[in-house]
Amino acid sequence: MAETRRKLTTIFSADVQDYSRLMRADEEGTLATLKRYRDAMTRLIEAHGGRVINTWGDGLIADFPSVVEALRAAIDVQSELAGYNAKSADSAPMLFRIGINLGDVITEDDDIYGDGVNVAARLQASAPAGGIVISNTVYDQVRNKVAVGFEFLGQLEVKNIDGGVPSYAVRIGAADDAAAGSDPGGEWGRPVERPVQPALVPVETTARPMSLTGKLLGALAVIGAGLVALNLLSWRGVFWATWPLLGLAVVAALEWVRANNRIDRVIGTLAIVGLTLVAINVLSWRGVFWAVWPLLAIAVAAGIRWVMRGRDGAKF
Repeated sequence: MAETRRKLTTIFSADVQDYSRLMRADEEGTLATLKRYRDAMTRLIEAHGGRVINTWGDGLIADFPSVVEALRAAIDVQSELAGYNAKSADSAPMLFRIGINLGDVITEDDDIYGDGVNVAARLQASAPAGGIVISNTVYDQVRNKVAVGFEFLGQLEVKNIDGGVPSYAVRIGAADDAAAGSDPGGEWGRPVERPVQPALVPVETTARPMSLTGKLLGALAVIGAGLVALNLLSWRGVFWATWPLLGLAVVAALEWVRANNRIDRVIGTLAIVGLTLVAINVLSWRGVFWAVWPLLAIAVAAGIRWVMRGRDGAKF
């Protein structure tokens, strides 16, 4: 009898958008293209340490020991297949949808089963043509490790999963495609022009759902207004609410920086620290602007971060 056991793994699920329509238009040509694209996908999956578990029809299931490598494989797959489509003479390109989930699965022989697989398949079905959708378990592991953007899609309804699964669309910037410059290990081996697929347009995204950030900022504003009202209603000649208001402003600014990918988090945090020091210096003014020295140190640290950030970004 086959041995059955459980393991935590990253599940990669892919299929072709509008496969039935492509088959109706040209069965032989579609099958030949599918084989060529699937061979490329298998090669890239294995290059990132993954393993193709099963293929059926136009679908493919693979698993990875590394969540980061699974996402990198998906990005490479969509980038390379976009290059193939750009050079194809076919009027209807073959576009894959990819879903990735990190979950506990049942393994038997070389196959895997369970809710973890079902979630990956559901994510894949919700992805746009040429796109990638990941679960929150994947997002938590890759959000600061892969140079792409993420867009929160909300709760994805999945059978047998109460409350659904929070999901994120992966957004690949056009600049990344341009930096690649050529077909990465493709069959043709020569430079290609990479079109920007509709699902791969560059966008600025948040590191967490903006609705949560908005609620927190709103709550802080209400607390601040309450403090001011309390200070005025119990007025004794001192506006003591200044300091708690400053604290609330710092918390709000830090949350805004953390939730906004348009700003480098380290540089944004350093800027907030600097502004806080200036505010403290001004509010407790004794004729000396002592904040100038810590501001100088913060400026040096921010400059170093900016330079290192630029170098790190060039490596990807």
